[in-house]
Amino acid sequence: MLKVWRWYQRCLSVHPLKTQVISSGFLWGFGDVTAQYITHSTAKPPPPPPLLRLTDTNKDADAVRDAEFKLNWKRVAITSMFGLGFVGPVGHFWYEGLDKFIKLKLRYVPKSTRFVAAKVAMDGLIFGPIDLLVFFTYMGYATGKNTSQVKEGLKRDFLPALALEGGAWPLLQIANFRYVPVQYQLLYVNIFCLIDSAFLSWVEQQKDAAWKKWFTTSFLTLKERGGTDGGV
Repeated sequence: MLKVWRWYQRCLSVHPLKTQVISSGFLWGFGDVTAQYITHSTAKPPPPPPLLRLTDTNKDADAVRDAEFKLNWKRVAITSMFGLGFVGPVGHFWYEGLDKFIKLKLRYVPKSTRFVAAKVAMDGLIFGPIDLLVFFTYMGYATGKNTSQVKEGLKRDFLPALALEGGAWPLLQIANFRYVPVQYQLLYVNIFCLIDSAFLSWVEQQKDAAWKKWFTTSFLTLKERGGTDGGV
C-alpha cells in the first residue's frame, strides 16, 4: 500500500492534472458500481409463487434477486466520464484557485479558523450546488432523456441531494482544509466521493421515491408560506 501511495505522489508531482482526472474517473465509476448493487439489494423482491412455503419466502426471493443482478456497464462508463470530464479537471483548478484566492485576496492566515471557515463556506455555496446541478443534468442527457425529462429529474433529485449532502460535506471539508495539503485536497474529496458518487447514483436511480417527494413538498410549502407572509 505504501508503494502505491508513493507511486501516486510521484504521478501527482509530475502530472498533477492528469493524475487527478484519472483518479476521479476511476473512483466515480467504482462508486456507481456500488450504487447499482445497493439499489439492487434494497429493491423489493418479486412476489413469491402461491404455493411457496412461508418459511422459504425470504430465502428464495433473495436468491432470485441476487441471481438476476447484472451490472449496467454503460451507466458505469457514463458516471466515470463525469468524474473524468468534470470532477477531475474542475476540482483540480477549483481547490488550487480557492486556496490562492483566500490567501492572496482575503489575506487570511492559512489553516486559521477564518481561513478554513471561508473555504468551507465558498465550497458549500458555490462548488457544491454547481456539482449537483451538472451531475443530474449530465446523467439525464447521457442516459437518453429529453430536456423536459431532465428538468423533471432536477426538480425531483436536486433538493433532496443538496439537503442531505449539506449536512455531511461541511464537516468533511473542515478536516480537509485544516489538515490536508492543497495538492492532496482533491484526492481527499475523491475518496469520500467514492461514497458520494454511490449516494448520488442511488438518488438518481430512486426515481419518485416517497422520501424525495417529502423533501420537494416541504420546500415548496416553505416557499409558499414565505410568499404569503411577504404579501401580508
